[in-house]
Amino acid sequence: MTQRVDLATVMDRLTIDELITGYAVAVDDADWTAYRELFTGDGRVDHRGAGGIAGAAGEVADWLAETSHRSPVRQHLIANRQVRIEDLGGYPGDSAEVLADYLHAARLESGDDVLAGGRYTFALSRTEGGWRLRSVVALEKWRRATGVPSTG
Repeated sequence: MTQRVDLATVMDRLTIDELITGYAVAVDDADWTAYRELFTGDGRVDHRGAGGIAGAAGEVADWLAETSHRSPVRQHLIANRQVRIEDLGGYPGDSAEVLADYLHAARLESGDDVLAGGRYTFALSRTEGGWRLRSVVALEKWRRATGVPSTG
């Protein structure tokens, strides 16, 4: 492998990492325009494994926008990212997959705190506009909810 190919692979990995982080930030900030821009035109999301819905990325963004008021405070941490970029005989291809664990903390309208963890599977495609998400699948592995003591 040449240094140029190595550099291209490193740049792809950094760009993919930024895209995955952008996913978490868009959800946490309820920035549904930014959320939609992360996906290919035919991008799909499947949150059924975490209590949500499945559908086109825009449909899921609409659903998230409608339901996000239930957890006005939320934070996603995406870690342990395993990035696999398509290998074309030593050269990076135009598709990739990322397996990543997540930790999702939220404060519900009721005042309860919810902490959940699971794994995302991201499928990505290189487009003219750069790397984009082709699909996102969430599989929740555990969840804990606790009441918040009254402060007044």
